[in-house]
Order: sequence, then structure tokens, then C-alpha cells
Amino acid sequence: MGNIFYLSGFMASGKSTIGPIVANTLGWDFIDLDEEIEKRENKKITKIFSNDGEEYFRKRESEILHEIGNGDKLIIALGGGTLLKPENFNFIRSTGKLIFLEISSQIAYNRLRYKKDRPVLIKIGEEIDEETYINRIEALMKKRKDIYAEADYTFNTDNVTVGETVNKIVKLIRNSFGTK
Repeated sequence: MGNIFYLSGFMASGKSTIGPIVANTLGWDFIDLDEEIEKRENKKITKIFSNDGEEYFRKRESEILHEIGNGDKLIIALGGGTLLKPENFNFIRSTGKLIFLEISSQIAYNRLRYKKDRPVLIKIGEEIDEETYINRIEALMKKRKDIYAEADYTFNTDNVTVGETVNKIVKLIRNSFGTK
């Protein structure tokens, strides 16, 4: 098994922000699975969802995950729903360690409220109020709660700086793999 750490968590938990900093600090590579999908499909995830559907997106997500997850010294940021497919979860467990970046529904809302590129939460052009948005976030979190609980390590990112979270994860990885 290579030295691979997968970052999981709900949207806006910090995967895409924290991941590259952790990787850079360790001298490892970083891959954001959602960005990799967009690059290979040559379109934004919102377009993939609207043009090809969620099922197609999840299929491509699995294919690309299995391609990139065989490297070494990698930090991989997963999409919020990547772990929902048992084949993805099993692959991740067999190739690396899983870190869950936990976030509360209110903080997720605060970080997401102006973003329009979250197709599992809000449809293109749709306007919703705060209560509806938070209810959708909570429903998705509830659906994913059990799988997130299977992570090897959990870090709450609610009221913690990016730097503090990065330091904790870097320390964990260095201790786990004996790297400097």
C-alpha cells in the first residue's frame, strides 16, 4: 500500500483548501477528485450533472478514483458523496487511510450560501431561503453520517483555522508513516 491519505467530508469542510497545503508541507502530491473529473470531462461538475446526470458522474468518479488511487505519497480530496458507493469505500480502505473533515450544518451553510455550483443541494437558477438550504444540508449529512463515521481519523473544521487543521493532519501523517 502506498502512502495515501484521502480527505473526506461534506461540501465546504475544507478538503480542497487543506489538502494541497498538507501535501505541499509533506512534499507529496495532491489531487482533488472533483477537479480531476472536470479536467478529464472538460466541463464543470454542474454541467456533468445537468447534461449527463448524477449516475454518469458517479460512474466517472469511481473510474478516476481507481486510476489515481494507486500512487504513492498522495493526498486525495474526495467529493462529498464519493464514499457512498461501497466499491469506492472498499478501494479507499485497501489503498490508504481515510480522514474525515467534520463540519456542522450551520457552518456548511455559512460557507456555501453564495455558491451556485453544488448540484446535489441547489439546482441551477434556483433560489432558496436559509432554512430550506440548511434542511437540505442536514438531510445530506444524515444520509452520509454512517459512512463518514468509518473514517480512520476525524478532525472538526468548524471553528478551527486552516493552519491548525493542516498542522494536526501533517503531524498525524508524519507519525503514521514515519516521514519527516
